[in-house]
Amino acid sequence: MMNCCLAQLQTFSVQQGVTMDTSLTKNFHIPPASLTTMPLLIMLVSVPLYDHISSLLAKKSSTRISSIGPLRRIGVGLLLASASMAVAAVVEVKRRNAVHEGTKLTVFWLGWQYVLLGVSDMFTLAGMLEFFYSEAPYSMRSLCTSLSWCSTSMGYFLSSVLVDIVNSVSSRFGSSEWLGGNDLNNNRLDLFYALLAVLNFINFFHYLFWARWY
Repeated sequence: MMNCCLAQLQTFSVQQGVTMDTSLTKNFHIPPASLTTMPLLIMLVSVPLYDHISSLLAKKSSTRISSIGPLRRIGVGLLLASASMAVAAVVEVKRRNAVHEGTKLTVFWLGWQYVLLGVSDMFTLAGMLEFFYSEAPYSMRSLCTSLSWCSTSMGYFLSSVLVDIVNSVSSRFGSSEWLGGNDLNNNRLDLFYALLAVLNFINFFHYLFWARWY
């Protein structure tokens, strides 16, 4: 489910950027497609920053910082994924209201969801790899690492399935499809983001159930 959220950053978030004010200066505009690099940049910054802060806390604390184990890191990442989609829904409402008022919202408003999902990916992916390498047998470590990338591909596939399901249900029980057509100003992307926030929140408790067993 978290990777399903990451898929939105390379699809609907880019479409949002096309409809927003992308000017950085008078002569330079940010290409909306380049927004997809933000989660990678955030991960590149956040991973060494997290390790540095962890090492400082470990030196000042009598207990080892490893008490914040990989399972807890994954849990934090999943919770942040839900928060990022909630923020994305609020930003989309603000963007649509600005369009209806005849103005354009600056593209930097999308930065909030990119930051939260980038940090979420850092916690979850790093936690998964740490968990596999610390708990899995030596002969299975490479296989377990590949499972993390399989979850990424399945998340992107699930995103497409969810879009189809949402359009089918919303057209049957509502006035129109939430994500029908290419005009975001007439769609209900905010409701789709809210749905993802709820699904990820449920997924967080589903994860807690199994993590507590372990």
